Amino acid sequence: MDILLDSGSSLQQRDYTLIIDQSESMGIVEEGGKTRWELIQDATLALATQCEQFDPDGLTIYLFANHFTRYDKVTSTIVPKIFEENEPSGKTYLTPVLKHATDSYFMRRATGSSQLNGETIIVITAGEVMSPQGLKDVIINAANQLQRDEEMAISLIQVGDNPEVTQFFRVLDNELQQEGAKFDICDTLTLANMATISLTDVLLNAIVD
Repeated sequence: MDILLDSGSSLQQRDYTLIIDQSESMGIVEEGGKTRWELIQDATLALATQCEQFDPDGLTIYLFANHFTRYDKVTSTIVPKIFEENEPSGKTYLTPVLKHATDSYFMRRATGSSQLNGETIIVITAGEVMSPQGLKDVIINAANQLQRDEEMAISLIQVGDNPEVTQFFRVLDNELQQEGAKFDICDTLTLANMATISLTDVLLNAIVD
């Protein structure tokens, strides 16, 4: 499959979900004087602006820490308000929110309301994952329900340079088929990498990894 045919048509007729870490680790001040939460707001606004070109109905955005909150039909104009109304606190419980997002896709697929080209889920996080095996199981279970490998793409964007997070993300990116996943549906990169590649390439990489 040449995903770049028809000017990237595979990025269209596709739903986009952003899952954003709201844990206390996002309050850390990075080089340059901005907190991770502020850096993520900038990245989220850029991603939302890019994604809504492909998904004009708006994005689904989740904020997660100890619990998660879901926002539907979000456009770039709404992103600043979401960040203004929330602040970092709690731990990094990614497993429940990712399960909710993947389950939501399969429920929509079952009722015929999903997009023709599937879904891209972009996770932006910095903190240590609280249930690593549980997160693996969610991704493997999702991969095993897919009809084709590009139907669902999960892109994990790491904020900060925690080596344990980096190593775990590499496992999710490269080793889940060895643990029973039907397809490799994960792609990983750092927020710093996003300064060197285009946002369209971020989305393409998420789908074709």
